[in-house]
Amino acid sequence: MNGSHDIDRCAEVTEFVLNTVFSELYQSRVVLEGTVLKPNMIISGTKSARQCCVAEVAERTIKVLKRCVPSAVPGIAFLSGGQSEESATAHLDAMNKSGDFPWRLTFSYGRALQAATQKAWSGRSENVAAAQRAFSHRARMNGLAARGQWKPEMEEDAQWGLQHHGKNVSMPQPRK
Repeated sequence: MNGSHDIDRCAEVTEFVLNTVFSELYQSRVVLEGTVLKPNMIISGTKSARQCCVAEVAERTIKVLKRCVPSAVPGIAFLSGGQSEESATAHLDAMNKSGDFPWRLTFSYGRALQAATQKAWSGRSENVAAAQRAFSHRARMNGLAARGQWKPEMEEDAQWGLQHHGKNVSMPQPRK
C-alpha cells in the first residue's frame, strides 16, 4: 500500500471504512450470506519507517475484521495492495494458520499474482512457457496459503512446483 502511514493508521482507516460499508449494506438490506468482501490487509505504507512482521500483520488484520465484519459474510478475498508476492502469500498463510475467525479467507491478488509472470514473459513469445510456470507456481503458493499450508522454503526451492505439480492436493473445506 502506497504511503508513509504506519500500521495503526491503516487499522484506523480500514476499521472506519468497513464499519461504514456494513452499515450501508445493512440499511440497504443486503443479504450478507451472498457477499464476498475484498479488503486490504492491515499493513504499513511502503514508505513507512516501520515495516511490521508477518505475525503482526496477520494479527492486526484479523483483529480489525473481527471488529467490523459480521460472521454472516462467508468469505474474504484479500487484495494484495502492492505487497510483494511473497509478503502477500506469507500474510494470508499466517492468518489462515491462526484459524480463529468465522470466514473463509482467500486471495484476489492482481499484482502479487502477475509480477513474476510478467517479468518472466517480458513480452517475448519464447518466454511464454516460463511465464506460465511462474504463474502456476504463484497460484499454487497462494492456494496453499489460503489453506494455511504454505512454507517459506517452498519459495526458495525452485523445484518445489515441479515436484508437486499434478499431485493430489486436497482442496480446502468450507468453515463450519
